[in-house]
Amino acid sequence: MAENYQVLNLEEGLPTAAQAIGRLLHTLESCRRGQVIKLIHGYGSSGTGGRIRIEVRRKLERMQQSGRISFFITGEKLSIFDADTRRALDLAPALRQDRDLERHNNGITILVV
Repeated sequence: MAENYQVLNLEEGLPTAAQAIGRLLHTLESCRRGQVIKLIHGYGSSGTGGRIRIEVRRKLERMQQSGRISFFITGEKLSIFDADTRRALDLAPALRQDRDLERHNNGITILVV
């Protein structure tokens, strides 16, 4: 997709939650303000994705509170009717083409740095 939008699969390789967060933090080191990242973390059908989802969202909440990231959108809220989604779409128009838009997929989270 476009340069301001990227996808990061945190489930790839079946990592632990700590390893997945490490991968996320490593990716954030090279991101700039306004960058939009789709995080694929799963929703827990296999037992491990759920732990990654929970821990990643907790980490993102803390990062948002500290100002390290702008905001994040859970997959369940990823809709053109959501104000944060519209803000993300303005920053990364390629997000309009993402297959999870309007699908309320709790296995993903959109992160805006």
